[in-house]
Amino acid sequence: MKVSRLVSIIMILLDKQRIGAQELANMFEVSIRTIYRDIDAINMAGIPIRSTSGVGGGFEIMKNYKIDRNVFSTTDISTILTGLSSLSNMIQSNELVNALAKVKSFIPVDRVDEIKLKTDQIHIDLSQWIGYRNVQPYLEIIKIALQENKLLSFKYADRHGNKTEREAEAHQIVLKGNHWYFQGYCYKRNDFRLFKLTRISNLKLENIFFTPRDYQKPLLDFTDILATIQVKIKLRIHKSIMDRVLDYCMYEHFSPDGDEYYIVTFPFIENEYYYNILLSFGDKCECLEPLHIRTELKRKIYDIANLYEN
Repeated sequence: MKVSRLVSIIMILLDKQRIGAQELANMFEVSIRTIYRDIDAINMAGIPIRSTSGVGGGFEIMKNYKIDRNVFSTTDISTILTGLSSLSNMIQSNELVNALAKVKSFIPVDRVDEIKLKTDQIHIDLSQWIGYRNVQPYLEIIKIALQENKLLSFKYADRHGNKTEREAEAHQIVLKGNHWYFQGYCYKRNDFRLFKLTRISNLKLENIFFTPRDYQKPLLDFTDILATIQVKIKLRIHKSIMDRVLDYCMYEHFSPDGDEYYIVTFPFIENEYYYNILLSFGDKCECLEPLHIRTELKRKIYDIANLYEN
């Protein structure tokens, strides 16, 4: 059960006064049974929710009830504030500002310092250290497209740099790792696609409306797939690039090789992306085995050297 969803339901009930179970289920993309469990949990927390049946029925907080600020624990509030604050760094909107203000209103005066201390213990900054392209304007355009069901048009570059004109219905914004995407129905491909925002240019909100369609969420967890296609290779790396290599494997995969070097068991997939990772380590990394990957790296290094012969 997600605390953030429970808080959101409470906020909605405070704002809309009454709302149906099906509407809540659609809003949070869960089953009606889950919504009923959430309502029971809110009741058990001390907030009286009553249900009315028939046309215009639904859930509502009993009139004249004032929410006890002690309903949420210090950990609950600090966790929600941390999550909202991390998003507010990337998405500037009145909705997030209002959400932050509402959550802060639940903080009792005698717990302000304690919650501030816990919130400050975790800082989430989704921007990169260098070379960061600001996608915030595009996020704001896509948010409007989602809210108003308006079509988006843009140019899209694939991983080889080929650009195509696209029109798409926006259905979901996705943050995966430190990259932003949107899931949309592409008119060019007649199917759902996941578009990476950094590959988009000339994004426009068209004055064309569409009816939202049923769709499956994009596959974002490749753990099982990677387990079947990854192989283990052996690298010898200089200690100066240890922090970079740790982005791809655990410290347990390192064993010292003298004072300056480590032998590393490295997860590898035989494609251009992974070969380029190894090449990016320069002369601080040597592939020891298997032989065919070492040979392919030598060929690629030879081709790079040939670019500078003339």
